Amino acid sequence: MKDDIINRVANSKLITIDLEDYYPKGTRVLFDIKDWLFEGFVLREKDFRNQIAAFDWSQYQDYYIALTCSSDAIIPGWAYMLLSIQLETYAKKIVIGTLDNLETSIYQDIINNLDVSDFKDKPIIIKGCSNKPVPQNAYIMLSNKLKPIVKSIMYGEACSSVPLYKNK
Repeated sequence: MKDDIINRVANSKLITIDLEDYYPKGTRVLFDIKDWLFEGFVLREKDFRNQIAAFDWSQYQDYYIALTCSSDAIIPGWAYMLLSIQLETYAKKIVIGTLDNLETSIYQDIINNLDVSDFKDKPIIIKGCSNKPVPQNAYIMLSNKLKPIVKSIMYGEACSSVPLYKNK
């Protein structure tokens, strides 16, 4: 038939990358050390070390951990290092900062290890909408990794994409 509907998107050579597909399973936790400080503001080394020694770290098996202090206390770098040494046996990843910092760090590892050789000289669409907390920085990291090898980069959906880059 002359008036058949043709799905040009399905027939195109466009490759869609959905960062949500790379979202790793695992619980994310914001570990706040404020309650381990004297009056919420002073880190007393002996007390801090005792709390660390007495704590059951195994409850964080396979968790992603963001270490933080929500009070205005000045926390020495060694305190976070000491915590991470205890958590390292159990946690999948540990960062200092917010849950957003944690997600960005997780995606940084994923994108750094992503084999993009199959995308050489191909038109790519980076899918924009996701139901999982994909950080905005992940889109930047992915587009920067793809730019040297792909034919083009677009953002969005195949039916309504925004062109970002075209190799000349």
